[in-house]
Amino acid sequence: MRNLLKISAGIDEFNTLVLRLVAWLSLGMVLVQIFVVILRYVFGTGSIQIQESIIYMHAMLFMLAAAGTYLADEHVRVDVFYRSMTPQRQAMVNLFGCLFFLLPFCFLIIYSAYDYVALSWRVKEGSRETGGIQAIYLLKTVIPLMAGLLMLQGISQTIKAFATVLDKEES
Repeated sequence: MRNLLKISAGIDEFNTLVLRLVAWLSLGMVLVQIFVVILRYVFGTGSIQIQESIIYMHAMLFMLAAAGTYLADEHVRVDVFYRSMTPQRQAMVNLFGCLFFLLPFCFLIIYSAYDYVALSWRVKEGSRETGGIQAIYLLKTVIPLMAGLLMLQGISQTIKAFATVLDKEES
């Protein structure tokens, strides 16, 4: 179990690093939006690529921060019963949720996004807007990447929940 907990800690460190890196996208979005406003209202010009970059940053921020949000236990949870449970029962709920909901859902996203992303890469899909960012295939790649990071974090949470359940049984 000790080796599994080391793997879990490694996954947690990795997703924490990813979360810290993508958090900077929120600052980037604000600065770029300010720049867009200044361009439009002070200089009377604009740029579709710059405006689309805000959409790209927003999408990457939310998708790549999902695993870190799950790690920090800041995800949405309806915890009418959960909060009053013992830590071992909470671990059982988490274990069940990961194994039967989160991990299969992540696998489904990766599986169903494969052709979607592969086709986009094959044709080097670009913006529909003239002068837009010609790299939609890169943005679409974030979809299976998000599911992969979330799947890794789900594995980490499953290991921790399993350790908590075993700890109770050994006591």
